[in-house]
Amino acid sequence: MSRYLIIINHRTLLTLILSILMPFVAYSFEVIYNIDLTLLSIAIIFPLVFTIRGAFRRREKALEYLSRFRASIKTVINIVESSPKVQQEEKNQANAILNAVNQNLFDHLKTKEENFESFDEKVEAFYSFLKEKGELIGNGTREKALRFFKDTVESADNLIAIHSHRTPVSLKAYCLIFIYIFPVIYTPTIINKIGYDNPSWLTFFIVILSEFILISLYNIQDQMEYPFDDEGLDDIKFNIFSVSRK
Repeated sequence: MSRYLIIINHRTLLTLILSILMPFVAYSFEVIYNIDLTLLSIAIIFPLVFTIRGAFRRREKALEYLSRFRASIKTVINIVESSPKVQQEEKNQANAILNAVNQNLFDHLKTKEENFESFDEKVEAFYSFLKEKGELIGNGTREKALRFFKDTVESADNLIAIHSHRTPVSLKAYCLIFIYIFPVIYTPTIINKIGYDNPSWLTFFIVILSEFILISLYNIQDQMEYPFDDEGLDDIKFNIFSVSRK
């Protein structure tokens, strides 16, 4: 149940306060006018839809690169395991390094840190392993392992890029500012459409509901934009993409 409430946060509280305060002020000072809200709707809905679609595409791309990452690293493990020239000790060493690459990438994606030196060290450790054990492994096996490990590194770099670069921050800030000022402009027009003599609770209800919908969509986009932290309902399940999954 808590996951369904994750879209409710401090921004929701702030918009709720504004949605209650502005009708109260408008009724107290009799601020009533009628303006076309089309431009204001475009100012909020268009960037909101754009950022939601952008966040969804980032999530889908992340799933694609995770699938490629697992497939390529699993292939490298199978290449080493199936090589008759490689001793069991070296096979275990290769498996340990590749599992460390896998786990280190996932650990990095789950945090908001942008320092990925530890992951690069694990990648270099496998390259060093192939270089040191080149004669034992054999040129053919080593070349195949290098080719598929290149796909592993490329997929990982794409995931790191998605992790580090979000949808345009300025566009999100612009959208959030207009959501906050929406009750200021929207309330007098609603009073005019409903009628000043009609029950005021209708105005409060419409303004509060409109703001709640807008800020909830913004919060959903914010959660979807970072699909690696396993907090939102639509976050990526890393255990599915682990090379050691059962």
